[in-house]
Amino acid sequence: MHRILVDSASLGRDVAELDKSSARHLHVIRPKDFEVIELFDGHGLKRIYRYEAIGDRLVAAGELEDFRAERTKRRAVHLFACVTKGSRWDWTIEKATELGATKIIPVISERTIVRLPKDERKAKRERWLRIAEDASRQSSALFIPEICEAVDFKEALEMVSKTECFAGALTDEPSEPLASALEGITLDDTRPIAAFIGPEGDFTAQELEELLKRAKATNFGKLVLRAETAAIFALSAITAILDKKISKGER
Repeated sequence: MHRILVDSASLGRDVAELDKSSARHLHVIRPKDFEVIELFDGHGLKRIYRYEAIGDRLVAAGELEDFRAERTKRRAVHLFACVTKGSRWDWTIEKATELGATKIIPVISERTIVRLPKDERKAKRERWLRIAEDASRQSSALFIPEICEAVDFKEALEMVSKTECFAGALTDEPSEPLASALEGITLDDTRPIAAFIGPEGDFTAQELEELLKRAKATNFGKLVLRAETAAIFALSAITAILDKKISKGER
């Protein structure tokens, strides 16, 4: 089934009113007469519509479904990740969306290869948001993650302090495996669960020291992972542990 992202107000109408972007997407997919299409707003609302070629319109074929309350039943998941080069970062945004990240915070650390001047960060964020929107359409996700403008490492630390954060970090004493560390999380903690992934050149000693005052050091296994692989590894582990605890009724 084709899915089209629309504004929330459109889902309340029996005949959908599409903005330019949504209307363009409708024409790109070239639906057949009476074909069923799902409209969603990226914030937990969706509704089934039927395309009518006469009039080129979408007419409601189901009731509005609201999944916003479901989102509040599980902890938010944030990804702090130092920006990687080119398509690797686009891939990280895409896969993080598919894995249910609720917020993605791009970070510029001292050894981050990609340098983003502050006057370019707004435009970059808008592009990344479009990638997340496309990923949500393809994966049947009902929620699109919040994509922040890129922040410098020190700014990211302030945000980390408000989460329960697990960092992939090489420390003098071997750190606990991520999956093991995540077993200690509880579902009734109101803080977001977060993963912090360093740059391709790793954290500086000072950055790591400051980060580990706010986050728990964990290891991601014996193999050396690319930064983008580490991000998806961490999100996969968090999602799996959360799902397991929810299915068992743990708090």
